Amino acid sequence: MERLRNITAERFGAARERLRRLNAHNVSTLQHSPMSELSGSLGDLGTLLPFLIALTRTGSISLSTTLVFTGLANIFTGFFFGIPLPVQPMKAIGAIAIARRLSEAETASAGLFVGALVLIFSFTGALTWFARAIPIPVVKGIQVGTGLSLLISAGKSLELYDLLPPGGTLGDDILFTLMSILSNGFFILLIACFLLMPVHRPRLPYAAVIFIIGAIGPIGDTIAYNRTHFQFWHPHALLPSPEEFGIGVPIGLGQLPLTTLNSIIAVAHLSNDLFPSLPDLDITSLGLSIAAMNLVGCWFGSMPVCHGSGGLAAQYRFGARSGASIIFLGSIKLLLGLFCGVYMFDILEYYPRFVLALLVIAAGLELAKVGESLNHGALDLRIEADDAIESANEDGAENRGLKKGREPDEEEIKRRWAVMLATVGFLLAFKNDAIGFVAGMLCHWNYLLPGWWAEWRSGRRGRGPIALDEERIASTAEAEGVLGASSRQ
Repeated sequence: MERLRNITAERFGAARERLRRLNAHNVSTLQHSPMSELSGSLGDLGTLLPFLIALTRTGSISLSTTLVFTGLANIFTGFFFGIPLPVQPMKAIGAIAIARRLSEAETASAGLFVGALVLIFSFTGALTWFARAIPIPVVKGIQVGTGLSLLISAGKSLELYDLLPPGGTLGDDILFTLMSILSNGFFILLIACFLLMPVHRPRLPYAAVIFIIGAIGPIGDTIAYNRTHFQFWHPHALLPSPEEFGIGVPIGLGQLPLTTLNSIIAVAHLSNDLFPSLPDLDITSLGLSIAAMNLVGCWFGSMPVCHGSGGLAAQYRFGARSGASIIFLGSIKLLLGLFCGVYMFDILEYYPRFVLALLVIAAGLELAKVGESLNHGALDLRIEADDAIESANEDGAENRGLKKGREPDEEEIKRRWAVMLATVGFLLAFKNDAIGFVAGMLCHWNYLLPGWWAEWRSGRRGRGPIALDEERIASTAEAEGVLGASSRQ
């Protein structure tokens, strides 16, 4: 009992020290660059707002409840993790809920199912085992594929003007074609300026500026037409029926691979790449965070949510470097949900999609960039280098060159690129993380197959007739020795 008490006290002290360090990082970062943290807090809105608006319009979630619970989730994750960890919609559940116009209870049942399974996986250690079993090129492939998917979806939502007049050819209306070219050129120039701005003015809160510019029109329109409705939040509990769970459970099963791969494993690896000076994100803690958000909020009609590597990359690109950014965002969402959730729908519904597309494009580029570290400084290479350093130190040798990570040879580089590109290609082709994951694993195992076959053949040869005769002679001699000892007794 005393030993258990000491272990508990030691772990509690370590957790308290970790929280102290993370929140000291939050405070110092906010003091050093407050505008960057403010700008970064808005980086993930390009992913959040479209789902939030569409799910509210179909009656699949409660907007005010979602703002309250996602705001609380932002505050707690910023405090406990110390990085700009996003709170995003579960995209597979959200897309199906929008397409089928699911009720709040049916949407909630899908989120509750995923939350319960993630909770079980976290407590049993299945998530940690799964994370260790997945090779880094597959994880990088999921991150790059998700980033490119964001770019494609943003490009489709931009809706550039057609160069041809309706029902005509290029020469029918030169003025129409010229105006279309100028309009598209303006959009492309605006996109280029928006994406290049952080290179020359990294401290400028450009995400906050463009978000405010986009919000001026909807807010002015809502006030002009007297559509302001300030009402305090009135929560209502949901209890999905067995029939509603029967609808939600299959939808949750489709979400589970996406949550496991992109919201937990890819987020942990991306965090380690972006914030090497902070403690590594724990896989189990991420799982418990996702489980808690859904097992609490979904009972009240909140949108099923998770974390996401795309959102983390977006907030990092727009300047967020600590949990202070999403604590600020969570506080704003909490106040809006408590006092003007109904009023917010009118503003969000008319928010310019072009502005949201800009945010999504920047997020996609930032996430796709992580692929460049595949063969230089990736997590598995750093771990192998650390192991080599430890063994060298044990032998009394020094090998300081390995601290930056092991450098793979040319053949290994080709293999790692092939695995990552297979994951990216199938993920984009089928628009499914799970299919991309399976393709990447099959490609990885295909490269390991010759080695496995050689080991199996060598094992068979090692147990040939001569080896079997030697084993039989040894076992006979051992048996005779035992019999001789017993007869002497």
